[in-house]
Amino acid sequence: MLLPGGGHHIRRGGIDVTLKVAGGENALTSTFDIRIPPGYDVGAHVHSHGEELFYVLEGTVDLLAFEPVDRGLDDWHDWVSPQGQRYMRGDPGALMFVPAGVPHAFSNLSDKPAKMFFQAAPSGHEGYFEELADLLESSEGRPDIALVAELRRRYDITQLTGLRAG
Repeated sequence: MLLPGGGHHIRRGGIDVTLKVAGGENALTSTFDIRIPPGYDVGAHVHSHGEELFYVLEGTVDLLAFEPVDRGLDDWHDWVSPQGQRYMRGDPGALMFVPAGVPHAFSNLSDKPAKMFFQAAPSGHEGYFEELADLLESSEGRPDIALVAELRRRYDITQLTGLRAG
């Protein structure tokens, strides 16, 4: 049980995540509150094994979870599914479930911060956030691309479009 604001805070290098439930022998998922700064775009990516769930708590977040007709487009906001689906603009209460193998992305293109509830399965995604925060902090926000790619590889993340920090 956690009181509001409780959990393990990962707040450095531009990352602002609160781990609510850690992975381990008692949890199949890792659960977080994530603050998304204005202008941030995680970039489209895919996990071959992991599933994720996103629920918008505050602000407006663009959400995408489908296989596009053309993965080669640089901006996932331009992606279209074979059925004609495009990204969704999600206000509080919007939910996105991402099965393994499905490209997905989120961004906050507004001028105000947004906040999401986030679950990742299998558990362990907190390690990714910790390592990414360390990498961003030590490089003053300009990490070596090869180091970021290696980090993502170890956490089952294949990046499809670029990340924008806002």
